[in-house]
Amino acid sequence: QVRLVESGRGMAQPGGSLEVSCTLSGGVFSFTFGSTHWYRQRPGKERELLALISDAGTVRYAESVKDRFTISRDMARSSLYLRMDGLKVEDTGVYICYIETLENTKRQDYWGQGTQVTVSS
Repeated sequence: QVRLVESGRGMAQPGGSLEVSCTLSGGVFSFTFGSTHWYRQRPGKERELLALISDAGTVRYAESVKDRFTISRDMARSSLYLRMDGLKVEDTGVYICYIETLENTKRQDYWGQGTQVTVSS
């Protein structure tokens, strides 16, 4: 089954940095990225959209992470990344990638399994 495999889970201190990533694998032969997204799920909170890159390449961030987080993608590696700087305790949560692709003429979408990020002093 085609999956988005996430990596980069870990811990950091407030003010520190982490990078999480997800890589599309499991049988995709050829594709082009559609829109790509990073979500965060915090305990007791609604899932929130943190950052995205649209089909056309437009980048958008939630206000809570603007100027601290950077979303990027790499076609050659079939990967999506989220660089997190200036981490805060409230950034703790499960980070989830979501990717839309065009595989030949077929549009597909995939969810990552989630990556735990913990920010603690």
